[in-house]
Amino acid sequence: MALEAYLGLHPNERFSIDRKRLQLPNYEKVIDEDHHQICLSIPRDPMNLYSDSARKIALKFNKGTTTLAFVYKGGVVVCADSRATGGQYISTQECKKIIKINDFLLGTMAGGAADCMYWQRVLSKECRLFELRNKERISVAAASKILANILYSYKGMGLSLGVMICGWDKVRGPQIFYVDNDGNRQPGKLFSVGSGSTIAYGVLDTFYRHDMNDDEAYDLGRRSIFQATHRDCGSGGTVRVYTIKFKWMEMY
Repeated sequence: MALEAYLGLHPNERFSIDRKRLQLPNYEKVIDEDHHQICLSIPRDPMNLYSDSARKIALKFNKGTTTLAFVYKGGVVVCADSRATGGQYISTQECKKIIKINDFLLGTMAGGAADCMYWQRVLSKECRLFELRNKERISVAAASKILANILYSYKGMGLSLGVMICGWDKVRGPQIFYVDNDGNRQPGKLFSVGSGSTIAYGVLDTFYRHDMNDDEAYDLGRRSIFQATHRDCGSGGTVRVYTIKFKWMEMY
């Protein structure tokens, strides 16, 4: 009550100024009730209001990775390392960055580990509900669109994720979609996401061919992640390679 009286605020109304004129010590102009809105400063970046305030927190969340996926004649290959870092600290070497959404869909993790895990669990639930309602398997395009729509509604609120939704559907065959925390969604045949993606792209762009056989595709994915771990401090640990075929999914 004393603070409200000092600032000239009504006890029962937030941000309203008393009709008495209020003189602020650091302002040359006298501000009255009709012009008090100029006292409120505009955030430096209104779309990142929440994330700007979160930057004051000293604790670094888990991030740092190299993930990749590409389509070849036999299906989809998905690869990732297993290191998670919090700032300069290596928090674990056993992080599973390839998440199974259903029997024909995989998601990758890049960005904040907690954000990626949570929202892909939400996507897994939505895919299961789709199957129960429609009595058919959800397509890769539809699954990625659901995730993009969800993330767009949280745009500017400090989420950090860039994921790939990979799978095989009966209409379009093998597909890959990249989705980020702003709700952007891009289809493609080859993606690499994460702090080591530039190194992985160097290997992929040099040796990628659509007509590779299974062994060549597995070796290319493994070699791309392996090279990234040599130059990127956020990547390391175990290289995991998954393949998605017409009727099954397996870890190589």
